[in-house]
Amino acid sequence: MVHGVSAGAGPGNPPTIAIADDDVVLPFQVDPYALRGRVVRLGAAVDTILSRHDYPRQVARSLAELVALAAALAGSLKYDGVFTLQIKGDGPVRLMVADVTSAGHLRGYAQFDDRVHALPDAPTVPRLFGAGYLAFTVDQGEDTDRYQGIVELDGATLAECTHHYFQQSEQFQAGIKVAAAETALADGTRRWRAGAIMVQRLPPDGAQGSNEGRDAAAPLTAAVEAAEEGWRRAVILMSSATTAELIDPALQPWALVDRLFRAEGVQIYRPHQLEHRCRCSRERVAGILRALPRREIAALKVDGRIFVTCEFCNRREDFDDAALDALFAAQD
Repeated sequence: MVHGVSAGAGPGNPPTIAIADDDVVLPFQVDPYALRGRVVRLGAAVDTILSRHDYPRQVARSLAELVALAAALAGSLKYDGVFTLQIKGDGPVRLMVADVTSAGHLRGYAQFDDRVHALPDAPTVPRLFGAGYLAFTVDQGEDTDRYQGIVELDGATLAECTHHYFQQSEQFQAGIKVAAAETALADGTRRWRAGAIMVQRLPPDGAQGSNEGRDAAAPLTAAVEAAEEGWRRAVILMSSATTAELIDPALQPWALVDRLFRAEGVQIYRPHQLEHRCRCSRERVAGILRALPRREIAALKVDGRIFVTCEFCNRREDFDDAALDALFAAQD
């Protein structure tokens, strides 16, 4: 399904630039509340990520949510590289990773054990991951410092764990809601979908400095109180988006934003496309093998060959003796 979005589309005004409704990040801004936000809608991209592995439903749902969460958070950053969300814990799921590049390429994977099969379809974060942490990482390449923020897993859902991170950050006030579900198509097949909506508070004008002893203190205090009330209302409006609305392919993302914030004077901007794309390649694998001593290479062989499988996309590369000889000959 294709509809459109135009930069600065106003309340109730349907957008005009044709783009797909699925696999997008749709930015918006509500100036009276001094906030910006984004809606993430994932269809084929997240279904492809999950279909590359035979994940149990408990794992698949959580990974779909993590991918949508990564796309939403990445949209709030200015970076040229890779934004990664990673969960490590001591529960049935010991590792889960989702990342999104600045070009909109998504991928993700999970590592788990047999304990997940005893869990309900939608287990809480403590039951799925146990005790652990959620890490936010921005990697912009070898010549830049890598940023990483880490927070304990504190909450029943991934959104609640993310809010815990927001609460600890003095520079980042935001609210987020995430959803994922396996949906039935008209032909009886089932596909995974995911979505998210996020609002982020902008720094208020004139927030710096103290007003103690100044005549303008009372008006400024009133303005601060109004801003706080506006922020609370914006979070309530965002939270009213239902799980069904966040993943519904028949509800255009711009229409959801319009429904939530029309009365507040929302501006809807040009969307960004997302797609599943793994960064693995035979050349990358060859580079890893070249870095290993030949005696270690020999110990890795199975039936005379080396097999390397990408954890993200499950693509397998294999190297026989002739391929290995050519690989090391090129290095000499």
